[in-house]
Amino acid sequence: MAQNEMWYETLHAGFGQYFTINKELYREKTEHQDLIIFENAALGRVMALDGVVQTTERDEFIYHEMMTHVPLLAHGAAKKVLIIGGGDGAMLREVSRHQSVEQITMVEIDAGVVTFCKQYLPNHSAGAYEDPRFTLVIDDGVNFVNQCSEKFDVIISDCTDPIGPGESLFTSEFYAGCHRSLNQNGIFVAQNGVCFLQQDEAINSHRKLGHYFSDVSFYQAAIPTYYGGIMTFAWASDNPALRQLDSATLQARFAAAGITCRYYNPAIHTGSFALPQYLLNALSDVR
Repeated sequence: MAQNEMWYETLHAGFGQYFTINKELYREKTEHQDLIIFENAALGRVMALDGVVQTTERDEFIYHEMMTHVPLLAHGAAKKVLIIGGGDGAMLREVSRHQSVEQITMVEIDAGVVTFCKQYLPNHSAGAYEDPRFTLVIDDGVNFVNQCSEKFDVIISDCTDPIGPGESLFTSEFYAGCHRSLNQNGIFVAQNGVCFLQQDEAINSHRKLGHYFSDVSFYQAAIPTYYGGIMTFAWASDNPALRQLDSATLQARFAAAGITCRYYNPAIHTGSFALPQYLLNALSDVR
């Protein structure tokens, strides 16, 4: 692509968003995938796969802070964290900020993704791959949770949309394996799309998770480059109290963690579980 050419996202038929390519950094177009990383004046480095934006330097902090600090601070005593996916390293970056966490395991299906993102998106991992608490496992996420004997306190599924390679991370087999791999009072969270445009994803996840966890819901954040409104994150646990912590408890845990955030704070945490009525209506019919 030429400099300053327009790149158009193709996730939704009939409408979408565009980005100016100020500088193309990498392009791999094969029979199986079309991966591009380019610089955009407004959003920094942008990575897209098969016509869908995966991450941008400008707003990735919203997604990664909410996917990590909400479950970790809700749990309050997480020692072992499992990240499924997350090859760009930003989820690892945020988890590693919690000094109380003793072990971080990341399962990535493609070792090349890690190497690639270290080179082209170094600000995402920001050195977190060197954390001594970290272990990288190259494996399929579904296979890992169904084969491993280890137990974790928090599992974060940093998955793509449920198409192509990411589809298996939205299956009953995966959710069953995650439930089996959690300690008592464990929490599972997962990316679940922009619910206004991808409502069926939320309904399907809610239905499947409900077979294995007694408390299933969603929380949300508005992330500019995930077009179409709020993004939902699936939440699943067997302890409903973890989803309903009072502000004072969250504030105390956040202060004790000693971290500063650009999006997350305890008030955002509490408010993120308030969902729009159209989604609540759709979920009320789920069996």
